[in-house]
Amino acid sequence: MSFIKFIVSKQFIMQLVIVAVIVVGGFFALSNWLFVTTNHDQKIQVPDLSKMEFSKVETVLKELNLRYEVIDSASFNPNYPGKSVIEQSPTEGEFVKENRKIYLTLNPSKYGDVHIVDFYGKTKNEVEAQLRAVGFVIGDYSYIQDLGKDVVRKLKFKGKEINKGDKLPKKSVIDLVLGNGKR
Repeated sequence: MSFIKFIVSKQFIMQLVIVAVIVVGGFFALSNWLFVTTNHDQKIQVPDLSKMEFSKVETVLKELNLRYEVIDSASFNPNYPGKSVIEQSPTEGEFVKENRKIYLTLNPSKYGDVHIVDFYGKTKNEVEAQLRAVGFVIGDYSYIQDLGKDVVRKLKFKGKEINKGDKLPKKSVIDLVLGNGKR
């Protein structure tokens, strides 16, 4: 049997028809299955969660049938309430499908604690730079009888003496006790 006779034969044409029916049927079955399982044309608008308390966020997302994942935030923002949402992804107004995960960045309840650096015997400018670099605020200066002029002898927080290694919240106001340069 020659090749041309095989191509025009009834057996070959029937096989082509069967393959075409299987391919077309499979395509329609697959597209309908994907349409149903991926919830095509379903949209949920992501709400604005910024500055919202975390307990309220949970109920809002549960009502919309959305999931969430909390991403810790190490940087405290005083413009937002403690344990409230600072950022979200996807952002508000975007459309998502049911059961989508919303990623949340929460504001810590307060500034993190920072260790007091070594200060004794260093100059006022040096200690000020070190304290500001780690996030403290410089408060008042007081002087004691000491030979070293403007040499730091003590640090105080709310009137109490603090030592190297103590922990205080970032943005705490620290007062410096300096030498007056007199014997």
